Amino acid sequence: MSDMMSGVAKIPVIERAKIGALIDAGTYQREYRRSIEQPEQFWAEKAADLLEWETPWKSVRNCSLTTGHIRWFEGGRLNVSVNCLDRHIPLQGDKPAIIWEGNEPGETRTYTYQESLEAVCKISHVLKSRGVKRGDRVAIYMPMIPELAFSMLACARIGAIHTVVFAGFSAESLSDRINDCQCVAVITANEGLRGAKTIPLKQTVDEALLNCLSVTTVMVARRTPTEVSMTAGRDLWLAEAMHDSPADGGAEVMEAEDPLFILYTSGSTGKPKGVLHTTGGYLLHATMTHRDVFDIRPDDIYFCAADCGWVTGHSYIVYGPLSNGATTVMFESIPTYPDAGRYWDVIDRHKVSIFYTAPTAIRAVAKEGDHLVDSYDLSSLRILGSVGEPINEDAWAWYYNRIGKGRCPIVDTWWQTETGGIMITPLPGVTDLKPGSATLPYFGVSPVIVDETGAELKGNGVKGRLCLTQAWPGMMRTVWGDHKRFIDTYLTTFPGKYFTGDACIRDQDGYYWITGRVDDVLNCSGHRLGTAEIESSIVHSQVVAEAAVVGFPHDVKGTGIYAFCILRSADTSENQLAKAADAVRASVRKHIGAFAVPDQIHFVPGLPKTRSGKIMRRILRKMVEGEFGSLGDVSTLADPSVVDVIAKEVRSRLSS
Repeated sequence: MSDMMSGVAKIPVIERAKIGALIDAGTYQREYRRSIEQPEQFWAEKAADLLEWETPWKSVRNCSLTTGHIRWFEGGRLNVSVNCLDRHIPLQGDKPAIIWEGNEPGETRTYTYQESLEAVCKISHVLKSRGVKRGDRVAIYMPMIPELAFSMLACARIGAIHTVVFAGFSAESLSDRINDCQCVAVITANEGLRGAKTIPLKQTVDEALLNCLSVTTVMVARRTPTEVSMTAGRDLWLAEAMHDSPADGGAEVMEAEDPLFILYTSGSTGKPKGVLHTTGGYLLHATMTHRDVFDIRPDDIYFCAADCGWVTGHSYIVYGPLSNGATTVMFESIPTYPDAGRYWDVIDRHKVSIFYTAPTAIRAVAKEGDHLVDSYDLSSLRILGSVGEPINEDAWAWYYNRIGKGRCPIVDTWWQTETGGIMITPLPGVTDLKPGSATLPYFGVSPVIVDETGAELKGNGVKGRLCLTQAWPGMMRTVWGDHKRFIDTYLTTFPGKYFTGDACIRDQDGYYWITGRVDDVLNCSGHRLGTAEIESSIVHSQVVAEAAVVGFPHDVKGTGIYAFCILRSADTSENQLAKAADAVRASVRKHIGAFAVPDQIHFVPGLPKTRSGKIMRRILRKMVEGEFGSLGDVSTLADPSVVDVIAKEVRSRLSS
């Protein structure tokens, strides 16, 4: 086990975090034990307490981590939109539901629960008027504007399955996702604004739909004054259609196991996985974790700075907060626009009490200096959160001391798209903190650490692969259209266990530390990126014959993308290499999106391969991490000499 992690001292629970906390230490210990030993009783009580059901369930759970048959609250019927909006109207219809902070500072709109419900009803009527019905799939490709959240909830209201695609993906990536789940409609905007950039969303949709025969409707929100091409009979302006639609109306009553959304995430193969989440169990997990982990209180202003293109935006901007009747801040811009004080400006102006963001963003603003922090009043903050990747100790300390002033606990949360919600986390009034550790499991979460053979490593002070031994309500149910892939990816490596794909340490105090992926997936700026997907897009450039992608330590992103490429051309002049690098970047932008462009493009004469042709990415990974002395036995490689050549060049790059 890492000496650094075992030597990190605990920071005791902040006394003010204990005052009025929803959960104290005794409650956590008692309830956690009950959630593991008596899961049916535990989850039945929580489901009845936290959600509004049209029809009670007949069975709490029917789950097997061997067969991949996962069912929660079968027979129960409810609607997610009703739970997030309608049920709050009688007591808090005038309470702010969404505070939207636009691209420019001070550009803000507030929607009450009543106003949000009316907008959702209008969009649901527009969808139905275009023939969208229960079970149909709808792609949402939008900037972070309120209409995005309203569109998600409108789909849930009528029983359509939404798939939100991050508005940084290319036309090709968008069309792949639309075609995989055969969407009948797309909801987008004419353009998006992101810092100083204008993003041509409708233009990208039009390009994507050249290859998508299933789409019959495109609904377009007007974010900027720019006019865009509109296809007669297919395209309509969202605001105009909403204007003529009723602001009320009933909701489709859904089975607990009916699909709610599909969210695509990278895997270790080139084809993204359509992670499917269902209605009842997912909503319970999102609601409960949001309430408990952030210790939500009626007057909180809660600000999660994620994007709804990723699961964090689903669970902790839209579904969790609104199900709890909270006020959620929706942020369109970026943390460094117009300067690196933007987050603190938002917190100051809106008197934010809970702030949840990614380590990448924390590092990006921290490096700009403390003077931008000192300009703002952050005294409203009560809790800080971290999500998306492990946070390094220096960034944690800066966040804790400079932003929280030592008064705010940091909930450093570990979870995945596949888990639906937070799994390992501190609780504000309960858990002593360790910078960089996700600490202890949430209710119903049963982590184990296994070695590469699947043998469980018991006790504390162990390092291995993180698995979960019990199903939980928020877990994914399948990969859309490919249940075998679900089983093969998550349940086959270590039979009877859900394999997270993450390496993990359990330290001497029983605290969990996530140390990175053990498969060919990178966690870059909180984005899950499959190496195979990036490598394929590089080869599409036509200038590269073969590529191998690995992650490397990056001061801001946490993990950067390092691409080793073999040129097709024998010309390795400086001019040719520069042109080839530009072609690689352009190809990755086209096939995936700008956020996947490699940070380092290294043209090499060959790659370390076994005699059977397998690229030994492990060796390349060691090199870019600077561990040249632990490359292992290379004598069995087809051409061991290539390792020396690459190692010499990587050393030179790292030292420059």
